[in-house]
Amino acid sequence: MHESLFRAARQHPQKTALVAEGEETTYEQLAENVNRLSAFLQQHGLERGERCVIFMDNTLACAISIYAVLAAGGVFVIVNPQTKQDKLAYILQDSEAKVLITDSHLHRVFLPAIEENPHLCSVIASGDLEKLAQERLTGFADALERGGGLTDSGVIQKDLAALIYTSGSTGDPKGVMHTHLSMTFVLGSLIEYLRLSREDRLLLMLPLAFDYGLYQLFMSIQLGATLIMERSFTYPAVIFDRIREYAVTVFPAVPTIYAMLISMHHREPLCFPSVTRVTNTAAALPAGQVPALKEIFPNALIYKMYGLTECKRVSYLEPELIDTKPGSVGKAIPGTQVCILDEDGNPVGPGETGILHVRGTHLMLGYWRSPELSDRVLIDASLPGEKLLRTGDWFSMDEDGDLYFKGRSDDIIKTRGEKVSPLEVENVVTMVVGVKEVAVIGVPDETLGQALKCFVVPEPDSALSMRDIRKVCVEKLENFMVPKYIEIVADLPRTSTGKISKKDLS
Repeated sequence: MHESLFRAARQHPQKTALVAEGEETTYEQLAENVNRLSAFLQQHGLERGERCVIFMDNTLACAISIYAVLAAGGVFVIVNPQTKQDKLAYILQDSEAKVLITDSHLHRVFLPAIEENPHLCSVIASGDLEKLAQERLTGFADALERGGGLTDSGVIQKDLAALIYTSGSTGDPKGVMHTHLSMTFVLGSLIEYLRLSREDRLLLMLPLAFDYGLYQLFMSIQLGATLIMERSFTYPAVIFDRIREYAVTVFPAVPTIYAMLISMHHREPLCFPSVTRVTNTAAALPAGQVPALKEIFPNALIYKMYGLTECKRVSYLEPELIDTKPGSVGKAIPGTQVCILDEDGNPVGPGETGILHVRGTHLMLGYWRSPELSDRVLIDASLPGEKLLRTGDWFSMDEDGDLYFKGRSDDIIKTRGEKVSPLEVENVVTMVVGVKEVAVIGVPDETLGQALKCFVVPEPDSALSMRDIRKVCVEKLENFMVPKYIEIVADLPRTSTGKISKKDLS
Protein backbone atom coordinates (compact mmCIF):
# COMPACT_ATOMS: atom_id res chain seq x y z
CA MET A 1 0.00 0.00 0.00
CA HIS A 2 2.69 2.52 0.94
CA GLU A 3 4.92 1.91 -2.08
CA SER A 4 2.62 3.98 -4.32
CA LEU A 5 3.39 7.07 -2.23
CA PHE A 6 7.15 6.69 -2.55
CA ARG A 7 6.80 5.96 -6.27
CA ALA A 8 4.76 9.14 -6.80
CA ALA A 9 7.33 11.14 -4.79
CA ARG A 10 10.09 9.93 -7.12
CA GLN A 11 8.11 10.54 -10.30
CA HIS A 12 6.73 14.02 -9.56
CA PRO A 13 8.12 15.28 -6.24
CA GLN A 14 6.80 18.86 -6.53
CA LYS A 15 3.23 17.95 -7.43
CA THR A 16 0.63 18.74 -4.77
CA ALA A 17 -0.41 15.51 -3.07
CA LEU A 18 -2.76 16.91 -0.43
CA VAL A 19 -4.52 20.15 0.29
CA ALA A 20 -5.48 19.89 3.98
CA GLU A 21 -7.72 22.74 5.07
CA GLY A 22 -6.14 25.01 2.48
CA GLU A 23 -2.51 24.04 3.15
CA GLU A 24 -0.72 22.34 0.26
CA THR A 25 1.75 19.47 0.69
CA THR A 26 3.82 18.06 -2.16
CA TYR A 27 4.49 14.38 -2.73
CA GLU A 28 8.12 14.93 -1.75
CA GLN A 29 7.10 16.57 1.56
CA LEU A 30 4.50 13.91 2.30
CA ALA A 31 6.91 11.04 1.63
CA GLU A 32 9.62 12.67 3.78
CA ASN A 33 7.23 13.06 6.74
CA VAL A 34 5.97 9.50 6.32
CA ASN A 35 9.57 8.27 6.30
CA ARG A 36 10.36 10.16 9.48
CA LEU A 37 7.30 9.03 11.43
CA SER A 38 7.61 5.40 10.31
CA ALA A 39 11.27 5.40 11.40
CA PHE A 40 10.24 6.81 14.78
CA LEU A 41 7.62 4.06 15.16
CA GLN A 42 10.20 1.38 14.36
CA GLN A 43 12.72 2.91 16.77
CA HIS A 44 10.11 2.83 19.53
CA GLY A 45 9.26 -0.82 19.11
CA LEU A 46 6.50 -1.12 16.50
CA GLU A 47 7.18 -4.42 14.79
CA ARG A 48 5.81 -6.02 11.66
CA GLY A 49 2.13 -6.90 12.11
CA GLU A 50 1.61 -4.93 15.34
CA ARG A 51 -1.37 -2.62 15.58
CA CYS A 52 -1.40 1.16 15.77
CA VAL A 53 -4.67 2.97 16.55
CA ILE A 54 -5.10 6.32 14.77
CA PHE A 55 -7.71 8.44 16.56
CA MET A 56 -7.68 11.72 14.66
CA ASP A 57 -9.64 14.21 12.59
CA ASN A 58 -9.21 14.51 8.82
CA THR A 59 -5.84 16.28 8.88
CA LEU A 60 -2.47 16.11 7.20
CA ALA A 61 -1.13 14.45 10.38
CA CYS A 62 -3.74 11.70 10.02
CA ALA A 63 -2.79 11.00 6.40
CA ILE A 64 0.90 10.91 7.34
CA SER A 65 0.14 8.51 10.21
CA ILE A 66 -1.76 6.01 8.05
CA TYR A 67 1.07 5.69 5.54
CA ALA A 68 3.75 5.75 8.24
CA VAL A 69 2.22 2.78 10.04
CA LEU A 70 2.07 0.85 6.75
CA ALA A 71 5.66 1.75 5.83
CA ALA A 72 6.86 0.67 9.28
CA GLY A 73 5.25 -2.75 8.74
CA GLY A 74 2.43 -2.13 11.20
CA VAL A 75 -1.34 -2.49 10.95
CA PHE A 76 -3.36 0.72 11.15
CA VAL A 77 -6.65 0.85 13.06
CA ILE A 78 -8.42 4.11 12.30
CA VAL A 79 -11.07 5.30 14.77
CA ASN A 80 -13.68 8.00 14.23
CA PRO A 81 -12.86 11.12 16.30
CA GLN A 82 -16.50 11.14 17.47
CA THR A 83 -15.88 7.85 19.30
CA LYS A 84 -16.40 8.00 23.05
CA GLN A 85 -14.11 6.77 25.82
CA ASP A 86 -15.53 3.29 26.45
CA LYS A 87 -15.52 2.32 22.79
CA LEU A 88 -12.01 3.66 22.21
CA ALA A 89 -10.78 1.73 25.25
CA TYR A 90 -12.45 -1.42 23.87
CA ILE A 91 -10.77 -1.04 20.46
CA LEU A 92 -7.36 -0.35 22.01
CA GLN A 93 -7.72 -3.43 24.20
CA ASP A 94 -9.26 -5.71 21.57
CA SER A 95 -6.68 -4.85 18.90
CA GLU A 96 -3.83 -5.05 21.44
CA ALA A 97 -2.55 -1.79 20.00
CA LYS A 98 1.12 -1.02 20.58
CA VAL A 99 0.82 2.66 19.60
CA LEU A 100 -1.88 5.33 19.73
CA ILE A 101 -1.61 8.37 17.44
CA THR A 102 -4.15 11.04 18.25
CA ASP A 103 -5.00 14.76 18.49
CA SER A 104 -4.42 16.66 21.73
CA HIS A 105 -7.91 18.21 21.65
CA LEU A 106 -9.34 14.69 22.07
CA HIS A 107 -7.57 14.27 25.44
CA ARG A 108 -10.77 13.95 27.48
CA VAL A 109 -11.52 10.78 25.54
CA PHE A 110 -8.12 9.19 25.02
CA LEU A 111 -6.40 9.89 28.35
CA PRO A 112 -8.86 7.80 30.43
CA ALA A 113 -8.92 5.15 27.69
CA ILE A 114 -5.16 4.55 27.83
CA GLU A 115 -5.00 4.09 31.60
CA GLU A 116 -4.03 0.57 32.69
CA ASN A 117 -3.63 -0.59 29.08
CA PRO A 118 -0.88 -3.25 29.17
CA HIS A 119 -0.26 -3.24 25.41
CA LEU A 120 0.37 0.45 24.68
CA CYS A 121 4.03 1.45 24.51
CA SER A 122 3.77 4.86 22.82
CA VAL A 123 1.21 7.64 22.56
CA ILE A 124 1.83 10.36 19.96
CA ALA A 125 -0.42 13.44 19.88
CA SER A 126 -0.61 16.38 17.51
CA GLY A 127 -1.37 19.90 18.69
CA ASP A 128 -0.66 21.63 22.01
CA LEU A 129 0.56 19.20 24.69
CA GLU A 130 1.63 21.77 27.28
CA LYS A 131 -1.77 21.89 28.97
CA LEU A 132 -1.92 18.10 29.26
CA ALA A 133 1.25 17.68 31.36
CA GLN A 134 1.53 14.04 30.39
CA GLU A 135 5.02 12.51 30.42
CA ARG A 136 3.68 9.59 28.42
CA LEU A 137 2.85 11.70 25.36
CA THR A 138 5.19 12.48 22.46
CA GLY A 139 4.35 15.46 20.29
CA PHE A 140 3.65 14.67 16.63
CA ALA A 141 6.17 17.29 15.46
CA ASP A 142 8.76 15.89 17.89
CA ALA A 143 8.24 12.39 16.53
CA LEU A 144 8.83 13.66 12.98
CA GLU A 145 11.98 15.47 14.06
CA ARG A 146 13.40 12.50 15.96
CA GLY A 147 12.66 9.92 13.26
CA GLY A 148 15.81 8.65 11.55
CA GLY A 149 16.28 6.31 8.61
CA LEU A 150 13.45 3.92 7.78
CA THR A 151 14.33 0.22 7.86
CA ASP A 152 12.72 -2.11 5.34
CA SER A 153 9.95 -3.89 7.25
CA GLY A 154 9.94 -6.91 4.94
CA VAL A 155 6.17 -6.63 4.44
CA ILE A 156 4.65 -8.60 1.57
CA GLN A 157 1.20 -8.34 0.00
CA LYS A 158 -0.23 -11.12 2.14
CA ASP A 159 0.55 -9.22 5.36
CA LEU A 160 -2.21 -7.57 7.35
CA ALA A 161 -2.52 -3.84 6.55
CA ALA A 162 -5.63 -2.66 8.39
CA LEU A 163 -8.20 -3.50 11.01
CA ILE A 164 -11.38 -1.57 10.28
CA TYR A 165 -13.86 -1.74 13.15
CA THR A 166 -17.53 -1.87 12.24
CA SER A 167 -20.74 -2.45 14.20
CA GLY A 168 -21.56 -6.06 14.99
CA SER A 169 -24.79 -7.83 15.89
CA THR A 170 -23.33 -8.70 19.32
CA GLY A 171 -23.16 -5.00 20.22
CA ASP A 172 -19.36 -4.92 20.30
CA PRO A 173 -17.44 -3.54 17.29
CA LYS A 174 -15.75 -6.20 15.18
CA GLY A 175 -12.39 -5.72 13.47
CA VAL A 176 -12.40 -6.45 9.74
CA MET A 177 -8.96 -7.70 8.64
CA HIS A 178 -7.64 -6.47 5.29
CA THR A 179 -4.28 -7.31 3.77
CA HIS A 180 -2.09 -5.18 1.51
CA LEU A 181 -3.22 -7.50 -1.30
CA SER A 182 -6.97 -7.06 -0.76
CA MET A 183 -6.58 -3.28 -0.52
CA THR A 184 -4.26 -2.76 -3.50
CA PHE A 185 -6.48 -5.03 -5.61
CA VAL A 186 -9.64 -3.11 -4.85
CA LEU A 187 -7.88 0.21 -5.48
CA GLY A 188 -7.09 -0.90 -9.02
CA SER A 189 -10.69 -1.98 -9.54
CA LEU A 190 -12.14 1.28 -8.20
CA ILE A 191 -9.82 3.40 -10.32
CA GLU A 192 -10.70 1.38 -13.42
CA TYR A 193 -14.47 1.64 -13.26
CA LEU A 194 -14.47 5.26 -12.04
CA ARG A 195 -12.24 6.05 -15.06
CA LEU A 196 -9.81 8.11 -12.96
CA SER A 197 -6.39 9.47 -13.91
CA ARG A 198 -3.36 11.22 -12.42
CA GLU A 199 -4.88 14.57 -13.43
CA ASP A 200 -7.92 14.16 -11.16
CA ARG A 201 -8.47 16.21 -8.01
CA LEU A 202 -10.52 14.27 -5.48
CA LEU A 203 -12.53 15.85 -2.66
CA LEU A 204 -12.49 14.27 0.80
CA MET A 205 -15.01 15.52 3.37
CA LEU A 206 -16.08 12.11 4.67
CA PRO A 207 -14.27 10.78 7.77
CA LEU A 208 -11.09 8.83 7.08
CA ALA A 209 -12.45 6.39 9.67
CA PHE A 210 -15.26 5.61 7.18
CA ASP A 211 -13.76 3.35 4.52
CA TYR A 212 -15.51 5.31 1.76
CA GLY A 213 -13.53 8.35 2.93
CA LEU A 214 -10.34 6.37 3.54
CA TYR A 215 -10.24 5.08 -0.02
CA GLN A 216 -10.44 8.61 -1.45
CA LEU A 217 -7.00 9.12 0.12
CA PHE A 218 -5.75 5.75 -1.12
CA MET A 219 -7.05 6.23 -4.67
CA SER A 220 -5.52 9.69 -4.93
CA ILE A 221 -2.08 8.52 -3.76
CA GLN A 222 -2.24 5.39 -5.90
CA LEU A 223 -2.90 7.56 -8.95
CA GLY A 224 -0.41 10.27 -8.07
CA ALA A 225 -3.38 12.67 -8.17
CA THR A 226 -4.33 15.48 -5.75
CA LEU A 227 -6.63 15.16 -2.72
CA ILE A 228 -8.53 18.17 -1.36
CA MET A 229 -9.14 17.22 2.28
CA GLU A 230 -11.58 18.85 4.71
CA ARG A 231 -12.72 17.70 8.15
CA SER A 232 -16.42 17.46 7.23
CA PHE A 233 -19.31 19.05 5.33
CA THR A 234 -20.14 21.18 8.38
CA TYR A 235 -19.27 24.41 6.54
CA PRO A 236 -20.60 23.99 2.99
CA ALA A 237 -19.41 27.43 1.86
CA VAL A 238 -15.81 26.39 2.57
CA ILE A 239 -16.31 23.17 0.59
CA PHE A 240 -17.74 25.12 -2.34
CA ASP A 241 -14.77 27.50 -2.28
CA ARG A 242 -12.34 24.56 -2.36
CA ILE A 243 -14.16 22.96 -5.29
CA ARG A 244 -13.89 26.17 -7.28
CA GLU A 245 -10.34 27.07 -6.21
CA TYR A 246 -8.86 23.66 -7.00
CA ALA A 247 -11.22 22.69 -9.83
CA VAL A 248 -12.23 19.48 -8.05
CA THR A 249 -13.11 16.67 -10.47
CA VAL A 250 -14.34 13.90 -8.13
CA PHE A 251 -17.13 14.53 -5.59
CA PRO A 252 -17.84 11.55 -3.28
CA ALA A 253 -20.69 11.83 -0.76
CA VAL A 254 -23.60 10.02 0.89
CA PRO A 255 -27.35 10.68 0.44
CA THR A 256 -27.48 12.84 3.58
CA ILE A 257 -25.01 15.29 2.04
CA TYR A 258 -26.73 15.16 -1.34
CA ALA A 259 -30.07 15.98 0.31
CA MET A 260 -28.50 19.02 2.00
CA LEU A 261 -26.84 20.07 -1.25
CA ILE A 262 -30.10 19.84 -3.19
CA SER A 263 -31.95 21.81 -0.51
CA MET A 264 -29.35 24.62 -0.81
CA HIS A 265 -29.57 24.42 -4.61
CA HIS A 266 -33.33 24.98 -4.49
CA ARG A 267 -32.80 28.14 -2.41
CA GLU A 268 -29.91 29.47 -4.52
CA PRO A 269 -28.74 27.60 -7.64
CA LEU A 270 -25.37 25.83 -7.37
CA CYS A 271 -23.17 24.76 -10.29
CA PHE A 272 -19.79 23.03 -10.26
CA PRO A 273 -18.76 22.40 -13.88
CA SER A 274 -15.26 21.13 -12.98
CA VAL A 275 -16.68 17.96 -11.38
CA THR A 276 -16.67 14.99 -13.77
CA ARG A 277 -17.45 12.18 -11.27
CA VAL A 278 -20.13 12.11 -8.57
CA THR A 279 -20.16 8.95 -6.46
CA ASN A 280 -22.58 7.60 -3.87
CA THR A 281 -22.53 4.61 -1.57
CA ALA A 282 -23.40 3.64 2.05
CA ALA A 283 -27.15 4.08 1.43
CA ALA A 284 -29.33 4.15 -1.69
CA LEU A 285 -29.33 7.35 -3.71
CA PRO A 286 -33.01 8.21 -4.27
CA ALA A 287 -33.85 8.41 -7.97
CA GLY A 288 -35.64 11.70 -7.30
CA GLN A 289 -32.32 13.35 -6.39
CA VAL A 290 -30.66 12.60 -9.73
CA PRO A 291 -32.20 15.45 -11.82
CA ALA A 292 -31.07 18.07 -9.29
CA LEU A 293 -27.59 16.53 -9.09
CA LYS A 294 -27.33 16.80 -12.88
CA GLU A 295 -28.08 20.52 -12.55
CA ILE A 296 -25.48 21.01 -9.79
CA PHE A 297 -22.84 18.89 -11.59
CA PRO A 298 -23.66 19.39 -15.29
CA ASN A 299 -20.50 17.66 -16.59
CA ALA A 300 -20.42 14.72 -14.18
CA LEU A 301 -21.01 11.01 -14.51
CA ILE A 302 -23.11 9.90 -11.52
CA TYR A 303 -22.16 6.56 -9.96
CA LYS A 304 -24.44 4.57 -7.67
CA MET A 305 -22.51 1.90 -5.77
CA TYR A 306 -22.94 -0.78 -3.12
CA GLY A 307 -20.35 -2.14 -0.74
CA LEU A 308 -19.57 -3.33 2.74
CA THR A 309 -16.48 -3.12 4.91
CA GLU A 310 -15.79 -6.85 4.56
CA CYS A 311 -14.81 -6.39 0.88
CA LYS A 312 -14.84 -2.61 0.47
CA ARG A 313 -16.94 -2.50 -2.72
CA VAL A 314 -19.24 -5.02 -4.40
CA SER A 315 -20.92 -3.32 -7.33
CA TYR A 316 -21.40 -0.14 -9.33
CA LEU A 317 -23.99 1.02 -11.84
CA GLU A 318 -22.57 2.23 -15.13
CA PRO A 319 -23.37 5.96 -15.05
CA GLU A 320 -24.92 5.75 -18.51
CA LEU A 321 -27.66 3.57 -16.94
CA ILE A 322 -28.57 5.99 -14.13
CA ASP A 323 -31.91 6.86 -15.79
CA THR A 324 -32.80 3.51 -17.36
CA LYS A 325 -32.08 1.44 -14.21
CA PRO A 326 -32.78 3.88 -11.34
CA GLY A 327 -33.33 1.12 -8.77
CA SER A 328 -30.13 -0.82 -9.49
CA VAL A 329 -26.69 -0.72 -7.86
CA GLY A 330 -25.18 -2.32 -10.94
CA LYS A 331 -22.83 -5.20 -11.57
CA ALA A 332 -19.77 -6.64 -9.85
CA ILE A 333 -16.70 -4.39 -9.82
CA PRO A 334 -13.89 -5.37 -12.26
CA GLY A 335 -12.01 -8.55 -11.35
CA THR A 336 -14.73 -9.91 -9.03
CA GLN A 337 -17.88 -12.01 -9.22
CA VAL A 338 -21.24 -12.03 -7.44
CA CYS A 339 -23.98 -14.62 -7.16
CA ILE A 340 -27.36 -14.79 -5.46
CA LEU A 341 -28.18 -17.91 -3.47
CA ASP A 342 -31.21 -18.98 -1.50
CA GLU A 343 -30.95 -19.87 2.19
CA ASP A 344 -29.95 -23.44 1.27
CA GLY A 345 -27.09 -22.23 -0.91
CA ASN A 346 -28.78 -22.84 -4.28
CA PRO A 347 -28.62 -20.26 -7.11
CA VAL A 348 -31.80 -18.28 -7.78
CA GLY A 349 -33.03 -17.19 -11.20
CA PRO A 350 -33.21 -13.67 -12.68
CA GLY A 351 -35.64 -11.48 -10.77
CA GLU A 352 -35.79 -13.87 -7.80
CA THR A 353 -34.68 -12.76 -4.35
CA GLY A 354 -31.82 -14.38 -2.47
CA ILE A 355 -28.74 -13.56 -0.41
CA LEU A 356 -25.87 -11.85 -2.21
CA HIS A 357 -22.50 -13.63 -2.17
CA VAL A 358 -19.20 -12.14 -3.36
CA ARG A 359 -16.04 -13.72 -4.77
CA GLY A 360 -12.72 -11.95 -5.30
CA THR A 361 -9.28 -10.91 -4.07
CA HIS A 362 -10.85 -8.01 -2.16
CA LEU A 363 -12.43 -10.20 0.54
CA MET A 364 -11.31 -9.70 4.12
CA LEU A 365 -9.23 -12.34 5.88
CA GLY A 366 -11.93 -12.52 8.55
CA TYR A 367 -12.91 -10.81 11.78
CA TRP A 368 -10.12 -10.12 14.27
CA ARG A 369 -9.99 -12.79 16.99
CA SER A 370 -13.45 -14.07 15.96
CA PRO A 371 -12.99 -17.32 14.02
CA GLU A 372 -16.55 -18.55 14.60
CA LEU A 373 -18.09 -15.31 13.36
CA SER A 374 -15.70 -15.32 10.40
CA ASP A 375 -16.76 -18.84 9.46
CA ARG A 376 -20.42 -17.77 9.35
CA VAL A 377 -19.65 -15.01 6.86
CA LEU A 378 -16.78 -16.51 4.82
CA ILE A 379 -18.23 -19.77 3.56
CA ASP A 380 -16.74 -22.53 1.42
CA ALA A 381 -16.94 -21.91 -2.33
CA SER A 382 -17.20 -24.48 -5.10
CA LEU A 383 -13.46 -24.24 -5.78
CA PRO A 384 -11.35 -26.12 -3.19
CA GLY A 385 -9.85 -23.87 -0.56
CA GLU A 386 -11.69 -20.75 -1.75
CA LYS A 387 -14.21 -18.68 0.20
CA LEU A 388 -17.33 -16.69 -0.66
CA LEU A 389 -18.44 -13.68 1.34
CA ARG A 390 -22.03 -14.06 2.47
CA THR A 391 -23.17 -10.44 2.70
CA GLY A 392 -26.37 -11.11 4.63
CA ASP A 393 -28.25 -8.74 2.30
CA TRP A 394 -31.22 -9.73 0.14
CA PHE A 395 -30.83 -8.94 -3.57
CA SER A 396 -32.21 -9.82 -6.97
CA MET A 397 -30.41 -9.75 -10.33
CA ASP A 398 -31.83 -8.95 -13.74
CA GLU A 399 -31.05 -10.65 -17.06
CA ASP A 400 -28.14 -8.23 -17.63
CA GLY A 401 -26.44 -9.09 -14.34
CA ASP A 402 -27.36 -5.83 -12.58
CA LEU A 403 -28.21 -6.02 -8.88
CA TYR A 404 -31.18 -4.68 -6.91
CA PHE A 405 -31.07 -4.32 -3.11
CA LYS A 406 -34.13 -5.76 -1.34
CA GLY A 407 -33.27 -5.61 2.36
CA ARG A 408 -31.05 -6.85 5.18
CA SER A 409 -31.22 -10.29 6.76
CA ASP A 410 -29.78 -9.03 10.07
CA ASP A 411 -30.89 -6.12 12.23
CA ILE A 412 -27.94 -3.81 11.52
CA ILE A 413 -29.25 -0.33 10.72
CA LYS A 414 -27.70 1.90 8.01
CA THR A 415 -28.00 5.59 8.92
CA ARG A 416 -26.03 8.55 7.56
CA GLY A 417 -23.95 6.03 5.64
CA GLU A 418 -22.82 4.29 8.85
CA LYS A 419 -23.67 0.84 10.21
CA VAL A 420 -25.28 0.85 13.65
CA SER A 421 -25.91 -2.15 15.86
CA PRO A 422 -29.25 -1.67 17.68
CA LEU A 423 -27.83 -3.71 20.56
CA GLU A 424 -25.00 -1.23 21.05
CA VAL A 425 -27.51 1.63 21.41
CA GLU A 426 -29.80 -0.48 23.60
CA ASN A 427 -26.92 -1.30 25.95
CA VAL A 428 -26.30 2.42 26.48
CA VAL A 429 -29.97 3.29 27.03
CA THR A 430 -30.33 0.56 29.65
CA MET A 431 -27.70 2.41 31.69
CA VAL A 432 -30.17 5.27 32.24
CA VAL A 433 -31.71 5.21 35.70
CA GLY A 434 -35.37 4.26 35.46
CA VAL A 435 -35.17 2.25 32.24
CA LYS A 436 -36.74 -1.20 32.42
CA GLU A 437 -36.63 -2.32 28.78
CA VAL A 438 -35.54 -0.87 25.47
CA ALA A 439 -35.78 -1.69 21.77
CA VAL A 440 -34.13 0.20 18.90
CA ILE A 441 -35.20 -0.08 15.27
CA GLY A 442 -34.51 1.71 12.00
CA VAL A 443 -37.33 3.64 10.34
CA PRO A 444 -37.32 5.05 6.80
CA ASP A 445 -35.93 8.57 6.53
CA GLU A 446 -35.62 10.55 3.31
CA THR A 447 -32.39 12.26 4.36
CA LEU A 448 -30.66 9.64 6.54
CA GLY A 449 -31.71 6.49 4.69
CA GLN A 450 -32.83 5.08 8.04
CA ALA A 451 -33.30 6.94 11.31
CA LEU A 452 -32.89 5.36 14.73
CA LYS A 453 -36.04 5.09 16.80
CA CYS A 454 -35.82 4.04 20.44
CA PHE A 455 -38.73 2.58 22.41
CA VAL A 456 -38.30 2.66 26.19
CA VAL A 457 -40.34 1.01 28.93
CA PRO A 458 -39.76 2.81 32.26
CA GLU A 459 -39.60 1.21 35.68
CA PRO A 460 -42.83 1.52 37.69
CA ASP A 461 -43.19 4.96 39.35
CA SER A 462 -40.11 6.23 37.48
CA ALA A 463 -39.82 9.91 36.57
CA LEU A 464 -37.86 8.96 33.44
CA SER A 465 -37.93 11.55 30.64
CA MET A 466 -36.83 11.56 27.01
CA ARG A 467 -34.36 14.29 27.96
CA ASP A 468 -32.66 11.89 30.45
CA ILE A 469 -32.31 9.26 27.74
CA ARG A 470 -30.99 11.64 25.09
CA LYS A 471 -28.43 13.11 27.50
CA VAL A 472 -26.83 9.72 28.17
CA CYS A 473 -26.91 8.81 24.46
CA VAL A 474 -25.08 12.01 23.54
CA GLU A 475 -22.47 11.35 26.24
CA LYS A 476 -21.85 7.71 25.34
CA LEU A 477 -22.51 7.35 21.59
CA GLU A 478 -21.15 8.80 18.38
CA ASN A 479 -23.45 11.43 16.87
CA PHE A 480 -24.79 9.15 14.14
CA MET A 481 -25.78 6.54 16.78
CA VAL A 482 -27.94 8.91 18.86
CA PRO A 483 -31.63 8.06 18.21
CA LYS A 484 -33.54 10.65 16.21
CA TYR A 485 -36.78 9.51 17.83
CA ILE A 486 -37.38 8.39 21.43
CA GLU A 487 -40.74 7.07 22.54
CA ILE A 488 -41.65 6.08 26.10
CA VAL A 489 -44.19 3.22 26.06
CA ALA A 490 -46.02 1.11 28.64
CA ASP A 491 -44.75 -2.18 27.16
CA LEU A 492 -43.18 -3.76 24.08
CA PRO A 493 -44.77 -6.31 21.70
CA ARG A 494 -43.71 -9.93 22.24
CA THR A 495 -43.42 -13.10 20.20
CA SER A 496 -45.04 -16.33 21.35
CA THR A 497 -41.77 -17.26 23.06
CA GLY A 498 -41.67 -13.99 25.01
CA LYS A 499 -38.99 -12.21 22.94
CA ILE A 500 -39.40 -8.57 21.95
CA SER A 501 -40.96 -8.44 18.45
CA LYS A 502 -39.23 -5.58 16.66
CA LYS A 503 -41.18 -6.18 13.46
CA ASP A 504 -44.31 -5.02 15.31
CA LEU A 505 -42.70 -1.70 16.23
CA SER A 506 -42.89 1.36 13.99
